[in-house]
Amino acid sequence: MSTSPCVLIVDESDESREVLSELLERHGAVAVGTDRADKAAELTCEHRPDIIVFDVESDHSDCYDASRRLAVVAKSNETPVIMLGSVRRGNSGLPSGQFVAKPYHYGPLLRKIEGLLAAG
Repeated sequence: MSTSPCVLIVDESDESREVLSELLERHGAVAVGTDRADKAAELTCEHRPDIIVFDVESDHSDCYDASRRLAVVAKSNETPVIMLGSVRRGNSGLPSGQFVAKPYHYGPLLRKIEGLLAAG
């Protein structure tokens, strides 16, 4: 990562956000994080991240409205989304191709992020 890409991390786990943020920053990225899924779309509009890492299990909104709002904003900005979760949630409205099952290891997740950033 050479041009300081921005990565939005949406995860209700403070520890997960902090570890991933630190790893990304060591690789030259700027990390923005929130523990609230309902803030993800707003932060995407504000920071225009190059990629979003979204723990789908942090969406406690009715009918996964936060996930749906994020999907609309991400698609309109052409921002790739990596979804983290223990099961695939087909009703979230997010693209299904970038799913990382939990529990996950940070090394492979970081490589997936770097790969998407390089492809973008």
